[in-house]
Amino acid sequence: MKRYAIGIDYGTESGRALLADLATGEEVASHVTPYPHGVIDEALPGGRRLGPDWALQHPDDYVEVLRRSVPEVLRMAGVSPDEVIGVGIDFTACTMMPLDKTGTPLCLREQWRDEPHAWVKLWKHHAAQDEADRINEIARERGEAFLPRYGGKLSSEWMLAKIWQILNEAPHIYEQTDLFIEAADWIVMQMTGELVRSSCAAGYKALWHKRSGFPSADFSGRSIRGSKIWRRRSCADRSRRSAQGREG
Repeated sequence: MKRYAIGIDYGTESGRALLADLATGEEVASHVTPYPHGVIDEALPGGRRLGPDWALQHPDDYVEVLRRSVPEVLRMAGVSPDEVIGVGIDFTACTMMPLDKTGTPLCLREQWRDEPHAWVKLWKHHAAQDEADRINEIARERGEAFLPRYGGKLSSEWMLAKIWQILNEAPHIYEQTDLFIEAADWIVMQMTGELVRSSCAAGYKALWHKRSGFPSADFSGRSIRGSKIWRRRSCADRSRRSAQGREG
């Protein structure tokens, strides 16, 4: 029996599934699913207007790629699911979302669907620039060792700035959030039922390092007014072990 793998590429406006023959490397079939909600950069689905430099997405659009594109590449190739031995995911980053204690994105809850900060923040959400500037300032003042690893400057596109923007502008959303997570990790959780952090995303966009871990509680306390962001909200404690040894 032949063996196949499926790669799923989550881009900015669509997701693509590709079926590959593992014996030959042949690309057997591919299928693209445009995100039904696209990039939400002017108004939420309910009509609430967004400010400049916002870029949000609907988390169910990512699941829609699984619903449509994965069955379609199998159908196109005439391949049985039993012949697929692996699935790989790649994703835009940092594309992040706030989850409640059940692992549900807050924007899917009725009471939060009209709150912009409850939605997925796409990688190109740049409305957290003020927070990014302040993070860089504090890190330089303290001589934080992690800063040179990122070229001496952290981006507004990354995890910490986006979380701090939520705390500054919508503290009620921050307090309702049990976990801030990369969309890549969330879609894997939907597929497997297990929360596992990608060390690639955690390292590049959330400042994690395989030897030193996340930045100190003292740094995160100064940068976001005493919150225990790394331990309580970014799932460092729950996923530190699983991140080690997993390279994306």
